[in-house]
Amino acid sequence: MNSINKPKSLLLVALVANALPYLAIAEEASNITTDKVEVISTTPLQGVGLPLEQIPANVQSIKADDIEKQKSLSIADHINQNLTGVSVNDTQNNPYQPDVSFRGYAASPLLGTPQGLSIFVDGVRVNEPFGDVVNWDLIPTNSINNINLIPGSNPLFGLNTLGGALSVQTKSGRTNSGGAVEAYMGSWGRKAGSAEFGGVTQDGSIDYFISGNVFSEDGWRDYSPSDVGQLFGKVGWQNETSSLSLSYTGADNKLVGNGLAPDDFLRQQGRDSILTRPDITDNKLSFFNLNWSHFFNDNTQLSGNTYYRYAKTRTLNGDANDDFDEDDNVGGGDGVDAGELTTANGNCVVDGGVNGSEEECSGAINRTSSNRKGYGFNAQLTFSQDFMNMKNQFIVGGGYDYGRTNFKQSTEFGLVNATRGIDGVGIFGDEAAVSLRGVSKTSSIFATDTLSLNPEWHLTASARYNYTKVENDDRLNPIPDPNPLLNTSLTSDQSYNRINPAIGVNFTPSKDLTAYVSYNEGSRAPTAIELGCANPAQPCRLPNAFAGDPPLDQVVAKTYEGGLRGKLNQNIGWSLAAYRAQNFDDIQFISSTTSGAGFFDNVGKTRRQGIDAAINGRLDKFTWALGYSYIKATYQSDFEIVSEINETVLGSGVQQVGKGDNIPGIPQHQLKLRAAYDVTPSWNIGTNIFSFSDQYSRGNENNKFDGEGAKVSGYLVMNLDTRYKFGNSGWQFFAKVNNIFDREYNNGGLLGEHRFDAGTGQFTGNESDTNAFFAPGAPRAGWFGVRYEFGGKKPSASTVDID
Repeated sequence: MNSINKPKSLLLVALVANALPYLAIAEEASNITTDKVEVISTTPLQGVGLPLEQIPANVQSIKADDIEKQKSLSIADHINQNLTGVSVNDTQNNPYQPDVSFRGYAASPLLGTPQGLSIFVDGVRVNEPFGDVVNWDLIPTNSINNINLIPGSNPLFGLNTLGGALSVQTKSGRTNSGGAVEAYMGSWGRKAGSAEFGGVTQDGSIDYFISGNVFSEDGWRDYSPSDVGQLFGKVGWQNETSSLSLSYTGADNKLVGNGLAPDDFLRQQGRDSILTRPDITDNKLSFFNLNWSHFFNDNTQLSGNTYYRYAKTRTLNGDANDDFDEDDNVGGGDGVDAGELTTANGNCVVDGGVNGSEEECSGAINRTSSNRKGYGFNAQLTFSQDFMNMKNQFIVGGGYDYGRTNFKQSTEFGLVNATRGIDGVGIFGDEAAVSLRGVSKTSSIFATDTLSLNPEWHLTASARYNYTKVENDDRLNPIPDPNPLLNTSLTSDQSYNRINPAIGVNFTPSKDLTAYVSYNEGSRAPTAIELGCANPAQPCRLPNAFAGDPPLDQVVAKTYEGGLRGKLNQNIGWSLAAYRAQNFDDIQFISSTTSGAGFFDNVGKTRRQGIDAAINGRLDKFTWALGYSYIKATYQSDFEIVSEINETVLGSGVQQVGKGDNIPGIPQHQLKLRAAYDVTPSWNIGTNIFSFSDQYSRGNENNKFDGEGAKVSGYLVMNLDTRYKFGNSGWQFFAKVNNIFDREYNNGGLLGEHRFDAGTGQFTGNESDTNAFFAPGAPRAGWFGVRYEFGGKKPSASTVDID
């Protein structure tokens, strides 16, 4: 191995940790060598890190080249097709707004989804302070240098790390010098372009990188256009002992996701049909992040970051009015046509000019706005001195995160028009009006130590203490009623604290085999939105209503994991992991209608257990990666849900969920294959084949609904991609076809009801016969484009010796 002097060696190792993460499912398995040491950062901050064989977890990693070669649209798109344990529900039905699930834990942009994954960008947690949601469209794809997916409730990654943490490290001029410009177009009117450029000054002290993306398409479903604009820039400085970098991420996106559609609409109106519109989300972001590090000596490093993040979200959702009462309209219960409803004197009225009420309005326009400001810092000291003649790495650190959200919402009643859009009539519902200021403050300290007892045995122990304070200030009704049953104010002040421990042991009998076992705990404090919507007697139509509610308990996850990984030879790597994770006081949003009406509640225990298996390799010109996952996600406590659709006892209006019932939305089996073949040195053809088993629909938490829509059927999809490089000119042509066999499938489901005629698509006021709502998967589509790369040289897979 190459020998590297200190402290330069530790600084170089930190840089290599940025550029050379371990690739669990790798297209480029040829990079596997017996001499290479893969380095993984054990905390969100990128530091010295540890060799992979000392990490007691089944870490999966992605490099920038893998994302670029597969032309993945987003992080979620790529990990869904390539990483074990990951699945996607297209609840919003927009490519930038998926619900991502890993081992049964979610990271979603949708308020009301019980979040369980933490997402980091350069050491900053980017789960939004309001609901812990994740806006995938605010992470530019071509700014990503590498991604690590760390499983389990690892306490070092802080709050919301119940099922895992996804840590993104961005590009810099040192890791990605040179430039690239690309443009492509194709199905659904999609037109997209991107550019990036980076480099280092002649004296080597300053590096710089900038990238941008633009994306526009009409969408494959009716009335579903989207526009995305993303910008990323970074400038850095370093000498032999210190480094400093400042990055900026900006985004201005308008996304339309028209959500789930009734099964009768999908069959009669077509799979591109929608129920109601519009469903628009406007996201804007400005994010500054300063990262720094300094080596005091050969074995001591101080590193940290300071950040400021400001985001704005506006939503406009047109829905049918759930409170519509056909008995108040002409003809009694016969329903009305959309054309029969008019407005007069500020009220929805029936034909003939007789004044009506809000219940006579067929539609509703729900508007929300949230301005979110976050800032904070994280810092850690890394000590790499030997302990009693044994190699040891000890890290101690702390951080502070502040998040403030100003949230407003309103509901305007209206009329459903001929295209199932909603025309507002200027009548606003007072009960739905909210003006809330939510503040969360989290202080934390943590420590982790990895001791190599000998070259084969490595012991890791960690702990993190979190203190979180959540303050809600109701601007419309600031003073709470002392009687909880009468209180409608959202004003509250709650605090949560906990010490979360972890321990792990690694056994490395050879350089080609590692065995490990671990136990870890993580927690999640309730967010402002959950604390404002937790009363079963006053359900919320997220995100369109709140009520004064009692406090919720924080969620605690406890995870056991054991696994093996290794190499069969220089060209074939494999991994196998088994895990069991149990949540205590799990928070679920209980919903039984298409409007999302329900409430947050601590439902007791839930459990996720399963296995992940992967093997990857290269045979001459052929590279391949195969992954399989089994996930059994169940409720472990009894509770009740108010449900008229899925009643346990007929007429009770109650669904009884019992211990052992499967959690909806999580397929138990998944199988993924990535394969690529070099037809010539310049021409490569690749494919992604992924298959998921069936899953229970939301609203069928007790798994006993026996009607249409109880389950979402399993599916298999095959995508193809190809690229051709024109010699050494830097030019290449690429193309991609998704769902090449044009399979009709759904990847999410919900039990609900609607008041439309599926044959004509018109509003009738009468409840339909179907209760099945599905998130339809996209049909066959193709795109083609060109890419030009110039200057610079991407980092090579250098060999590093860690002393």
